[in-house]
Order: sequence, then structure tokens, then C-alpha cells
Amino acid sequence: MFEHLTPQKPDAILKLVQMYREDSRADKVDLGVGVYKDATGNTPVMRAIKAAEQQLWQDQTTKSYVGLAGDPGFSDAMIKLVLGDTIARDKIAAAATPGGTGAVRQAFELIKMARPDARVFVSNPTWPNHLSILDYLGMETVLYRYFDDETRGVDFDGMIADLKTARAGDVVLLHGCCHNPTGANLSAVQWQDVIAVLQETGAVPMIDIAYQGFGDGLEADAAATRAVAAAMPECLIAASCSKNFGIYRERTGILMMVANGTGKGVAQGTLAFLNRQNFSFPPDHGARLVTMILNDDALRADWMAELEEVRLSMLGLREQLARELQQRAGSDRFGFLAEHRGMFSRLGTTPELVVKMREEHGIYMVGDSRMNIAGLNAQTVPILAEAIIAAGV
Repeated sequence: MFEHLTPQKPDAILKLVQMYREDSRADKVDLGVGVYKDATGNTPVMRAIKAAEQQLWQDQTTKSYVGLAGDPGFSDAMIKLVLGDTIARDKIAAAATPGGTGAVRQAFELIKMARPDARVFVSNPTWPNHLSILDYLGMETVLYRYFDDETRGVDFDGMIADLKTARAGDVVLLHGCCHNPTGANLSAVQWQDVIAVLQETGAVPMIDIAYQGFGDGLEADAAATRAVAAAMPECLIAASCSKNFGIYRERTGILMMVANGTGKGVAQGTLAFLNRQNFSFPPDHGARLVTMILNDDALRADWMAELEEVRLSMLGLREQLARELQQRAGSDRFGFLAEHRGMFSRLGTTPELVVKMREEHGIYMVGDSRMNIAGLNAQTVPILAEAIIAAGV
């Protein structure tokens, strides 16, 4: 039977990682992989995580299963972090998942179960795994305009026009903050316009929020998700702890389901059922650390302080890069880099120029010109700026 398997398309980012490793140039710069790096190029374990792990090692007495939906304490803490007091807790079903990707996959499975003919509207561009999972599940996907290659901002008029073609029962996938891969985000006023379209069409919003705290702060980054959830009768939210807690390999995520017209027992039971079919019990170690941090005043304060350091570091790199490019280009055409938020920015150039920057300057970024800003430091920003100008971007 296995002889019928065909080669899968290689992951572009993993291929880029291998090419970077094989490059012997000392001044090469890796802007491909989507993980946070400090000024030394390390992805550190956050202080609060280390402290919580030490406490857990001393206090934990069992490694037995927790439950199909994970620890209820984790759900409570994450719902509070993402939604605040926007929605009554008894209106929200939730289940822990293996990372944010697991939450996205479970959400798509839920949509397919509830409405097999639902179309999923996805921003153009979006995180590639959104499209890959939807294609694997055989779900119909509709791209809506999002990024403007001229302004490097949001093509809002095009976005709204495309979303107006959604029908009741369709799903609109939105990035809660720090859009991946572009870094371009909607304003508060634009979010209200999107909500109005969702209410008009009857489409169901699904929000992927993987970078809360990396953009404008924990509360500001959650504002759009809270506004959507409060305004709509139904909403799905996939949240990740990989970035803002720095626990990438612990695979810690959660799927939340706001379903005012469905009994909570049915909603919660469905999430547990889907977990059982895919992986049974979700990982607990990362979820337990997150729960401990969010429920302990001292740990939470230290975590928030370090997360703010990370956010400001990336913002500083953005501003430095925009200044370096302004000096070299003699114009403000790269000012969008300082306005984008999160780990990523899309430069908005051609694949050919991306290759040119890699071959001639050792700058490694994804072919669509997505850059991981956190891959930079104060010394490599001028190297990148010089490469961008020299390549003719």
C-alpha cells in the first residue's frame, strides 16, 4: 500500500532553514523562522516559566490524564486573558489543544461537522498552514483581499467588498492581532466595519490570535477579538501560548467557542469529542505553567514585564530599520515597517529580489518577502537595510 504514497511538497520555511545552516558566510541573517530571538540570537525560556517549572517540579504528585478538554483552570485563565469580562463564562466552551495549530485544526473540524457546505473566507495572504489544513480537509476556501503591495498596508476597501459576498453559515477567518505574514493590521474603526459586515451577512467569525502581547500590549491586542465576540451570536477563537509565553515546544493552545444559541453542554461535549477523535488528551505541562503564571500575582507581573520587554525590543528594531532605510533611500517609502506590528512584516517585493538578497547579501527571508523582525538585532539591521537598497527593492 505504501508504494502509492507520493512525495509531499517541502515546507518552504524548513527548506530555508537548511539553506541558512549550510551558508558559511559570517554576516548571514536569518529572518525566516517564526520564533522570537533575543539580541544574541537565542530563544530564551522566560523567567516566569522557569520559576513556575521549579514550583511544579516540587509540588506535582502525578502525571495522570487531566481530561479530554484539558484542565478547566487553564480554560478559565486563558478565557480571562483573551476575552476579559466581555462574554459571560457560562456562554463559552473551551478545550486545550496541542498548540495554536491544534486549535485551528479543531476549529476547522468543528465547522465541517456543523456545516459541511460552509465556505471559509481567508485573508490573502495568510499563515500558509491555514490553507494547507483546509485543503487537506477538503473544505472550500475563498480568499479575500487584505494586503496592498503598493502601500504595504491593508486593502480595506477590497477586503470589505470581498467579505460582503459571504453568506449565512460561511466562516470568516480573521487574525486577532499582528497579522501573519504581513504585519499590517486593521484600525479599531475598521474592525467595527468588519463586524457590521459579519452581522449583515450572517457569516461566523473565526479568530486566530497567536501573538497577543507582541503588538501594542496584552489588552490592546485583545481588543478586536473581544469586540467581535461581543457583537456576534457565534464565534470561534484559536489562541496560542507559544509566542507570548515562549513555550513553543510545549504545544500549548486552546479553542474557544462562543455559541449563544447552543446549550453549553452540547458545545463543550463537541469540543471534547473532537479532541478524543484526534489525540484524546491534550498536553498538560505547558498549560499548567500558563495557568500557574496567570493565577499568581508575582509570576504574572514578572511575565508581563518580560513580555513587554520583548514587545518593545521588536518595536525598536522596526523603528531602527525604518530609519536606516530612510537614510539610504532618501524617502519615507519604508515607513510602513515602523507601523506594522508583531514579529512579521511583508516587504512587498518580488521573489526574484528575495533570491537576490539571499544570494548576494546572505539575507534569508520567505519567498513572499515575509521577514521575522525578531531575527534582527542592532548590528544586523544596517546589513538588512543595505541589502534591501542594493537589491533595488
